[in-house]
Amino acid sequence: MSNFAEVLSAAAAESPDRPAVKLDDTVLNYAALDGAAALAAGMLRAHGVEAGDRVAIQLPNVPYFPVVYYGALRLGAVVVPLNPLLKAGEVEYHLTDSGAKVLVSWHGFSDEATAGSEAAGVDLVVVVPGEFEGILGGSEPVAEVADRADDDPAVIIYTSGTTGTPKGATLTHSNIATSAQVALDLVDAGPDSVTVATLPLFHVFGMNSIMNVSVAAQGLMTLVPRFEPGKVLEVIERDGATVFGGVPTMYTALLNDPERENRDASSLELCVSGGSALPVEILRGFDQAFDCKVLEGYGLSETNGMGTFNTPDRERKPGSIGTPVGDTEIRLVDDDDNEVPDGEPGEIVMRGSLVMKGYWNRDDATEEVMRGGWFHTGDIATADEDGYLFIVDRKKDLIIRGGYNVYPRELEEVLYEHPAVREAAVVGVPDESLGEEVGAAVALKEGADADEDELRAYMKSKVAAYKYPRTIWFVDELPKGPTGKILKREVELPED
Repeated sequence: MSNFAEVLSAAAAESPDRPAVKLDDTVLNYAALDGAAALAAGMLRAHGVEAGDRVAIQLPNVPYFPVVYYGALRLGAVVVPLNPLLKAGEVEYHLTDSGAKVLVSWHGFSDEATAGSEAAGVDLVVVVPGEFEGILGGSEPVAEVADRADDDPAVIIYTSGTTGTPKGATLTHSNIATSAQVALDLVDAGPDSVTVATLPLFHVFGMNSIMNVSVAAQGLMTLVPRFEPGKVLEVIERDGATVFGGVPTMYTALLNDPERENRDASSLELCVSGGSALPVEILRGFDQAFDCKVLEGYGLSETNGMGTFNTPDRERKPGSIGTPVGDTEIRLVDDDDNEVPDGEPGEIVMRGSLVMKGYWNRDDATEEVMRGGWFHTGDIATADEDGYLFIVDRKKDLIIRGGYNVYPRELEEVLYEHPAVREAAVVGVPDESLGEEVGAAVALKEGADADEDELRAYMKSKVAAYKYPRTIWFVDELPKGPTGKILKREVELPED
């Protein structure tokens, strides 16, 4: 079996009446989901889509997303998931770069999608609830699942473009099948699993670790289109959710939500965190408040969102991203690709069946990042004597203050321990004499009070003199990406 759409067809054959996808009162069982995917494949074929063609999907977390996603795979097409909030120029770029034949977009964002698709000369299908069912119903279903080779592209996930224009990480059918199976085994998911999907399905974490794993396990995925901590707590209680996957800011919000103590979250068996490092203070607080263990993992778009994990059957080390999963091999190397001595920080490089085929039509970028057959992540980590990895920071986030390396992650951990701090981002601030000075943007907890002098003195008492942030400023909210990950590159520096 090479086409991942076979996983859905198998689930429909084995458990046709089992609920597969839920959005509040709307529920699709596996037979309905597979049938709708067959109709979506027919709709796409009517637009000229053939095996190997790219289909862009620009939808929020609604049941139409898996319908179109598995419909496109069923045809043998390549899915290009896009953020619904992209502007027209960004839509045009992604459609042109991927060579997409069709864009399936949400009605609520159709102005930008229309302008972008017209500029790119790409067919547009707008999904309007109630009307899209008619479009599907008028399509000729595609009964057979197209044969694909293991290394045929299945999904092109675009990186966030922190350095230059976004690049499309090409994930094969083998990549996504392997990663779904590895994740399923790690969390012991099964037909009784009820997983909350509030992570965007257009992002690799939501697509693989939530949606594809849920379908592979023949479990139920309950959708929350927009992350609101009160709504998530309501859905956990209402649906008896057993699994929650999120990024650190989501755990912070759930922990600090005033409704938390009024909701029953006792059905939760496992929580998974990824996307960026989870502050230890938040991890311990969540464990205690929800009586549910949070397991941290690590991965990138280029590795199906996977690479390492704190497995449930081993000791969990707070602050660690765990150990390699599946057949993943990891080394920590210096700038010359030599392995660093034990305990020293080095760049994480990976190889194994989770790593992408390459960047779409970007041989130069692929060769650069895959030097020596190892994927270079750009993330800096240390390893302990048991092989557990600890992220120190992004290579690009490193602050060099007067020749000293300062790792923002370390300082953020300390800031999160201050009782008034809700969120923090440590960034480099240009400085004439030192090159960079250490700065911190801080959002306080509701009703909490702290000033710059207090936090500076607190940090000075906790870390070496060259590390503590000299400049601290307060914000209502820190800028975040589509998954809720704090975007340091968008943190506005204080004016002189």
